[in-house]
Amino acid sequence: MGKNVLWIMADQLRWDYLGCFGARHIDTPHLDRLAAKGVRFNKTYVQSPICGPSRMSFYTGRYVRSHGSTWNNVALKIGEMTLGDHLREIGVKCSLVGKTHMTPDKEGMARLGIEPDSTIGALASECGFEVIVRDDGTNHTDYPHRHGEDYDAYLRAHGFDGDNPWEEWANSAEGENGELLTGWLLKNSHLPARVPAEHSETAWLTTRGIEFIQAQGDQPWLCHLSYIKPHWPYLAPAPYNDMYGPGDLPPVVRSNAERETDHPLMKAWLDTRVCQSFSRDEVRDRVAPAYMGLIKQLDDEMGRLFDFLESTGRMEDTMIVFCSDHGDNMGDHWLGEKDLFYDCSARIPLIVYDPRPEAEATRGTLTDALVEGIDLVPTFLQYFGGEAKPHIIEGRSLQPLLHGKPTDWRAFAVSEYDYSTRQARLDLGLDQADARLTMIFDGRWKMVHVEGFAPLLYDLETDPDELSDRAPDPACAAHLQRLNAAHFHWARQHHARTTVTGAQMDLRAKRQEPHGIYIGLWDEADLAATNKILPDKASG
Repeated sequence: MGKNVLWIMADQLRWDYLGCFGARHIDTPHLDRLAAKGVRFNKTYVQSPICGPSRMSFYTGRYVRSHGSTWNNVALKIGEMTLGDHLREIGVKCSLVGKTHMTPDKEGMARLGIEPDSTIGALASECGFEVIVRDDGTNHTDYPHRHGEDYDAYLRAHGFDGDNPWEEWANSAEGENGELLTGWLLKNSHLPARVPAEHSETAWLTTRGIEFIQAQGDQPWLCHLSYIKPHWPYLAPAPYNDMYGPGDLPPVVRSNAERETDHPLMKAWLDTRVCQSFSRDEVRDRVAPAYMGLIKQLDDEMGRLFDFLESTGRMEDTMIVFCSDHGDNMGDHWLGEKDLFYDCSARIPLIVYDPRPEAEATRGTLTDALVEGIDLVPTFLQYFGGEAKPHIIEGRSLQPLLHGKPTDWRAFAVSEYDYSTRQARLDLGLDQADARLTMIFDGRWKMVHVEGFAPLLYDLETDPDELSDRAPDPACAAHLQRLNAAHFHWARQHHARTTVTGAQMDLRAKRQEPHGIYIGLWDEADLAATNKILPDKASG
């Protein structure tokens, strides 16, 4: 049996908006069907609750402080090894259909004389992926250098023309007199997108993914099928636009005490425009049903995809992974967008279907093991038979959990956030270098280190909605101390020594100095004790 991987990623999908993770307000039978065949990882956290740095961690297997791409459009520095680099070394094709949010290090490539159009330059520019389709879901009129031309060409070929088909069809609705109503305005979220569902980006990317799989021969492959929805603009095609209404929404998770906080960071954050908008019930009631409709459409497309895999026998030789790059606050905690480390943002759904017989015992199960986004790279590498690279890859392979094997797993999960570009940083008067947050979560207690301010602390056992900051409570001082120590230990680890393996360092320690270098020897007896021989020219 051959080995392949289909890695599906949704953008901005909350973990708790899928039936298989306990949602009762939305029906997702097709992803639930995948979950019945695989393992649901119930406590999976991204390495940053924002697209770019989260994805760069997914694609490198490294923490944000390690790869350095701390924010959207901060280039992944040249030389960072990616999943594609690791897989190509062992003969596995690594291809992209969809979004990466990758920004290439053009200055670094120019300094090293790497032409962007060369084989190496093209791979480095695309985060190590061989691009079948690159679609980042960006307004191509305002950002003409961004990817999306394939989808624009597709729309034009099907009669959906215009200066910017992505904007004018996929992300616009029509008014009563045929005027264009932009999906960027939240008030229009209940309206149907002009594009028919079968020609929407979600359907188009599914088709492109199927076409890629159909074209594959005997070479093992990994396909990253990466959707841009249910990310904003929150505009769904019919019939998904009005499939749900305000009465279908789960209760909003927030308290008056949160809004009355005296924590400087949280006060500044709640004052930002997006949070002020999503704090209003009429905004959430208009937007969240569209968000649910986009999720429902994605699930339907998963049904089409899984039917194809089953009918072609690909379920027998293909590992299927489904996840998202982060969640969406959607009014919880008086917040909009993503950002910060509440579970609605930093926790994601992760389903892994392993076709191998060794995974039979865990099918349909759920685990509470603390999992990080960086765990997928080593999982894929081990699945394809590659050697582990712990000096480069900071994640852990999920294979022991998939096969029900006892393992010494991690004690805490880490996520980081650089908010230097956010309005809250300016309002706080912070230097951009100090706008840093780090989450340390041990499965119950979640601490947020806030550089320059008091930490935040939540007990998810007694307060699963994370409504009460326990950091000021003297009774919780021991938990703060313990998590601070865990943070300090993690921060002191080697994050950048990637050119030498641990085994090589052990060998250097055993051999001491390089051959021909003699330090601290008094006489020939000392030299003989080292089992070394002097060069001829030094023998006199």
